[in-house]
Amino acid sequence: MLAAVAAIVLLHAPTPDNTLTPREVHEGWKLLFDGKTTNGWHNFKETGIHSGWEVKDGVLKSVNAGDAGDIVTNDKYDWFELQLDYKLEKGQNSGIMFHVADDGGATWFSGPEIQIYDDHGEEHAQKSGYLYDLYSSPVDSTKPVGQWNHFRIIISPKKCATYVNGVKYYEYVLNSPDFKERVAKSKFHEFPQFATLPTGTICIQGDHGVVSFKNIKLKPLKG
Repeated sequence: MLAAVAAIVLLHAPTPDNTLTPREVHEGWKLLFDGKTTNGWHNFKETGIHSGWEVKDGVLKSVNAGDAGDIVTNDKYDWFELQLDYKLEKGQNSGIMFHVADDGGATWFSGPEIQIYDDHGEEHAQKSGYLYDLYSSPVDSTKPVGQWNHFRIIISPKKCATYVNGVKYYEYVLNSPDFKERVAKSKFHEFPQFATLPTGTICIQGDHGVVSFKNIKLKPLKG
């Protein structure tokens, strides 16, 4: 009886941060952050990581926006599902970009950005979860400042989608007529590489504020 109870407890025990379950490993998930180092990442167009980034207690944090800068994955990805947890402090700002090119004047010249922002009621703000300047959401499922939020981001050739704390915000098709029309009306129309690359790095924006991340994992998807 005791052995059965112990087995049930283990079955329902929460997965430790920055680890994969056996099922996730079997499904092809990989950790992009090991909870201890910045291995697998580098500052945009550089080789190392600036001192403005800190890894402490299993959390990756941009502690000094003045000396953090955007960081990108060493590896490039085409189609994938990305999941991560983030936590904001009051008034802070960051973002997750994908299909970022190695060249260009900035990461956002090529990579669409899923916004992370404590908008504190700002009118017409680009809220957390929005695809910056392109797609928004009629709902707001984010948690209050200081609490962890969860992103699920799907980038595939047939359909892309963003979920915040389990709630779907929007879906879209890259380079569809609707997508291209939105880009043409945005500030990104000035940049020829924007959202056009079939593959690229994943970026975490670090020059806008103090933001924390953990449980960053990715599963490649077949085209």
